[in-house]
Amino acid sequence: MVQEFEKVGVVGLGTMGAGIAEVFARAGFDVTGVEIDQAALDRGRGHVETSLSRAVGRGKITEEERAAIDARLTFTTSREDLADADFVVEAVPERMTIKRDVFSDLDRICPPGTILATNTSSLSVTEIAALTGRPERVVGLHFFNPAPVMKLAEVVTTVSTSAETVDIVTEVAKRIGKTPVTVGDRAGFVANALLVPYINDAIRLYERRVATREEIDASAQKAAGLPMGPLTLADLVGLDVCLAVMDVLWDEYRDPRYVAAPLLRRMVAAGRLGRKTGRGFYAGKDDPAEPQPTGRFAEMVREEETLELGEMLIAPQIDDALRMIGDGYASAHDVDTAMRFGCGYPKGPTELLEERGAEHVVTTLVAMGEYSLTTIAVPAPLLVDQLPDVGHDGHDH
Repeated sequence: MVQEFEKVGVVGLGTMGAGIAEVFARAGFDVTGVEIDQAALDRGRGHVETSLSRAVGRGKITEEERAAIDARLTFTTSREDLADADFVVEAVPERMTIKRDVFSDLDRICPPGTILATNTSSLSVTEIAALTGRPERVVGLHFFNPAPVMKLAEVVTTVSTSAETVDIVTEVAKRIGKTPVTVGDRAGFVANALLVPYINDAIRLYERRVATREEIDASAQKAAGLPMGPLTLADLVGLDVCLAVMDVLWDEYRDPRYVAAPLLRRMVAAGRLGRKTGRGFYAGKDDPAEPQPTGRFAEMVREEETLELGEMLIAPQIDDALRMIGDGYASAHDVDTAMRFGCGYPKGPTELLEERGAEHVVTTLVAMGEYSLTTIAVPAPLLVDQLPDVGHDGHDH
């Protein structure tokens, strides 16, 4: 089926959409990129050109390969130019009104056999599919930023998506060099539902003056071998993006676990969104290190032997992952794959659990609960099941 694909459309050429267009063109597909007006189109083309120039400069592709990729890319302001597309990926801003406009247009313009994919990271794919007359051929295809570099692609299915569509899109994801994880339509999917609450936890610990931002970041990096700490990552992702994901998770689950930290909401309201505005948790490279907090929580954590700062960030994420696996939403393999390939984790949550042992994780969660430092009331059943001598058959599992 994939071999029959010739023309791919990408609607929306912001940083993400431009990256997606580049990924398909690099994989040998003819790509038509569509933007709303000439100015946006020029910006989108600029994103692709900058990225390809960087790839040539780093020796990732040759000038000849770049010329071949350029030849496969077409840019237009008319969605009508997608009338012969076999596969279209939508990458417009995360607002349902804009997506509704795009999908009703694509449904009218594209042949009935064309598969339509949304790159949404937070909206309901089911709702988007329902906007068309072909819900069985609509799927989520969630890329991670920067799209040419990050290997994960979440293939998000709805109750209406046909098995054939899932197979084709999974195959397409592999052909463009991605590692696909197939999941159902649920807020945050796998990666964001595990990553953003972890960032939110770090913000909450910082807000309660448990430790400095440098201590929080360094401890998380050390605990899980991460390339950067959660507060640095929040600045990179964008605090507005983190808040939007938390709000989507809250809307779906109404669970205290997904209440955005008040400090996160205040920083977004103040326009301190991280790197994109030049102000976030780290205002600039020359910021002085913060003084050591001396409040009640900081003292408690330093004195409490069962609480280590890094573990206070990793244990809740392991619990979230075990809950997700226990719900039957994703397999342990899919969860670990999503975090490794989508978020740059050296080890996934179940691998981190194996390293620590369930007893250590549960002890951390219980101690955090005693000091009101987590919103997790009871550890995940699947986690408790792994405790020594707690399994239903009376022995360790």
